[in-house]
Amino acid sequence: MNQLSMFTDPARWTVGSLTRYIRRVLEGDPMLQDVWIEGELSNFSRPASGHLYFTLKDNEAALKGVMWRSDAARLSLPLKDGMAVEVHGKISVYEAGGAYQLYADQIRPVGEGALYQEFLRLKALLEAEGLFDPDRKRPIPELPKVIGIVTSATGAALRDMLNTLRRRYPLAEVVLAPSPVQGAEAPPGLVAALSALNLTVRPDVILMARGGGSIEDLWAFNDERVVRAVATSAAPVISGVGHETDFTLCDFAADLRAPTPTAAAELATPVTAADLKAYLADTAERLASLWDSRQEARRRALATLREGLRFYSPQRRIQSERQRLDELSRRAGTGLKHRLALRATVLGGLSRRLEALNPAAVLQRGYAILSRQDNGQLVSSQAQVRAGDGLRVRVSDGEFDVTVSDL
Repeated sequence: MNQLSMFTDPARWTVGSLTRYIRRVLEGDPMLQDVWIEGELSNFSRPASGHLYFTLKDNEAALKGVMWRSDAARLSLPLKDGMAVEVHGKISVYEAGGAYQLYADQIRPVGEGALYQEFLRLKALLEAEGLFDPDRKRPIPELPKVIGIVTSATGAALRDMLNTLRRRYPLAEVVLAPSPVQGAEAPPGLVAALSALNLTVRPDVILMARGGGSIEDLWAFNDERVVRAVATSAAPVISGVGHETDFTLCDFAADLRAPTPTAAAELATPVTAADLKAYLADTAERLASLWDSRQEARRRALATLREGLRFYSPQRRIQSERQRLDELSRRAGTGLKHRLALRATVLGGLSRRLEALNPAAVLQRGYAILSRQDNGQLVSSQAQVRAGDGLRVRVSDGEFDVTVSDL
C-alpha cells in the first residue's frame, strides 16, 4: 500500500461503532438537543412500563418518539392518534434498532406555544406597570362576614369550595357571582362578576376559581381585562385557578394565590369554627379567672376602705374621746386625791402647829392667862399692874378673879 492509498481508502466501521458515532454526532449538536417538533400523533401506545411510544408525521416524513415514564407521569394532556401536537425533546439514536428518534419530555397541543409567548408578553407588560408588586397585596381578613365567589355555577370547583366553607366557617355569608370560566364569553363575564360583587355586595374577600385544564381552558384568567379587574378589586382576591402546577396572570395580580379552588376556600377561612369555639372557651375561662381576680381585689379594697372608715368614723372618734374622757377623769380623780392628800397633810401640819400654839393647850400644861378686869387687857409684864389692881385669871377649866396684893 502506497502513501496515497492511506489517505484515499474509506474508513472501516462495524455497525455498532458507526451507530455510536452517529449518536455522538447527533447528541453533540446543540440545536438537536433542544427542539420543538410539530406533527400529527400516530401509532400511540402506553405499555405497562408507563413509557409512551408514538410517531410524529406530516405530509413529508415521520419521526419515532419515546417519552419515559418519569416525564409521562407529569403529562396532563390526554393523547390519541390523529392529534396535532408540539413535542419538546432531543434527537438521539436508538442503537438496538439502528434508528434516530425523538426523546420527548413535554407534549402540548399545537398553538399552546403561541399562547405561552403571549402569556410571557402580557406578564412582562403588566409587571412593568406594577400590577404584580408585592407591596400592593392586601391581607386576607381572619374573620370574614361575607365571602364572594366568582366561578361557574355548574362546576365542581363551586361544590368543593362551598363544602369547604360550610365545614370550616359556616358563620360567613357566601355570595356567588356566576360567570363562564372558559371560552370567548369568559373574560367579560369574569370582569362583570367581580364588578357586581364589589359594587353591590362588598364582600370581605373574593374567591375567583375554576378547576384544572389546558392552557387554552385557563386562558380567560390570562386575559388582560380580567387581570386588571383582579388588581383593582375593592375587596382582596384569592385566586384558585387550575391545579397546583397551573399558573395564570390572575395568580400574580391576586392578593393571594391558592393551588386549587379547595385551597382557596381554606385560605379564605384561616380561622375555622373549631378555632373560634376553642378561642371562645379559652376566652370564657380567662374572663372567669379575671372576674374572680378582680372580685377578690375589690373585696380586699372594700375591706381596706371599711377599715379606713372605722378608723375615721365618728363612732370611733366618740369611742376614742370617751376613752380619753375616762382617762382624764381617772387622772383628774387621782390628781384631786393627791392634792387633797397633800392639802390634808399640810392642814394636819398646820393643825398641829395651831394646836401647839393654842392657849388652851398651854393652860392645860399649868399655865394661866391674866387680863385686867377693868379693860380686859392681857397682862404680859409686871409693869402693867400695881398693887390692888383686879385681874382675871383664866386656867384650863375656867376663870376666876384675883387682886394684886404686893409687887
